[in-house]
Amino acid sequence: MKTVLVSAVALVDVDGRVLLAQRPAGKSMAGLWEFPGGKVEPGETPEAALIRELQEELGINTWASCLAPLTFASHSYDDFHLLMPLFVCRKWAGIPTSQEGQALRWARPENLREFKMPPADIPLIPIIRDWI
Repeated sequence: MKTVLVSAVALVDVDGRVLLAQRPAGKSMAGLWEFPGGKVEPGETPEAALIRELQEELGINTWASCLAPLTFASHSYDDFHLLMPLFVCRKWAGIPTSQEGQALRWARPENLREFKMPPADIPLIPIIRDWI
């Protein structure tokens, strides 16, 4: 089974809320809410992938020094295994804005369970809730 490396972030605003992005129509698991991020390309570090994805998807800039590793998800889907480091970021430049048509929502950590998420994201919720 192929392993796919995806980098994700819990973007935390000054009010302690976490940004979620809804997977757009046409993508696998469309309609589910997830932590922003994306695939790590060959030769790219998870931090570099996240910086690139945040620019592409949300129009914001951050720096590797602002990405604190928190935990990771390891989950087997039907056709691949997902390995996803999750970082916390509290400092960035710009206002997160949907660049790819995906819906965005700021959520309090204690309310994250109210959002339907991909199976790999669900175990991250209590860790985020306890640490943010």
